[in-house]
Amino acid sequence: MGAKMKRKTILIVDDEPVSVKILTHQLEKEYTIILAHSGGEALEVIARTIPDIILLDILMPEIDGYEVYRIIRKNPAFDSIPVLFITSLPDVECEAEGLEMGANDYIHKPFNADLVRLRIKNHLDFSQAHSLLVQRSAELQALNTKLEATLAQVKLLEGIIPICSYCHKIRDDKDVWNQLERYLTDHSEALFSHGICPECHAEQKDILKKMKPQG
Repeated sequence: MGAKMKRKTILIVDDEPVSVKILTHQLEKEYTIILAHSGGEALEVIARTIPDIILLDILMPEIDGYEVYRIIRKNPAFDSIPVLFITSLPDVECEAEGLEMGANDYIHKPFNADLVRLRIKNHLDFSQAHSLLVQRSAELQALNTKLEATLAQVKLLEGIIPICSYCHKIRDDKDVWNQLERYLTDHSEALFSHGICPECHAEQKDILKKMKPQG
C-alpha cells in the first residue's frame, strides 16, 4: 500500500462564529482546520504555521481582510499561498478590488457547500502543480548551470592542425611534433586507453606467422 497523503491545512479567518462553524463543518472531514477570529490572530498563526490555503473574511474589526492580505503578500515565504476572500458583500467593485490586489478567488455568504469544496480543491491542485513546476524549473536551472560549467572546462580543437602523412605526428603551436595521443591530451579533456583494432591484430598475427621459424 502507498503512503497515506498528508492532509492539507486550511486557515479560516473570520470573526463571525456562525460562519466559522459552517465552514468547519463542511471542510473538517477532508482538511485540517486552523481558526483565527481576527486579522491580528491570523498573522500570529501564519508566523507559526504556514497553511496550504487561507479563507479570509474581508469585514473584521481593527485589521480587515484586505490589510491582512497585503501584509501576507509582503513576505515572499507566503506569496504562493492561495487566499480566498470570504464576503457577504454583493458589491461587484469590492470583489474586483480584491482580485486586482491578487486574491485567488472569492467565497460568498451564505455558503454553498459543494461550491466551497470545489473552489478550495481547484486552488489547492493548482498551487501544488505550480510548486512542482517551480521545483522542476529550479532543478533544470541547476543542471543547466552545472552543464555550462562543465562545457567551460572543455578545451576545443579548432582550425587547421598540421599532421604528418607518414607517422601521423601533430605539430603544435611551438613547432614541436607530438604523438597524436599526446597532442589530444594536452589540448582536450580526452583520456586514452590503448587497445588494438581487428585490422592491426590480423596484420600483427601475419607478421608473427612469417617470423615463426619453419620446422
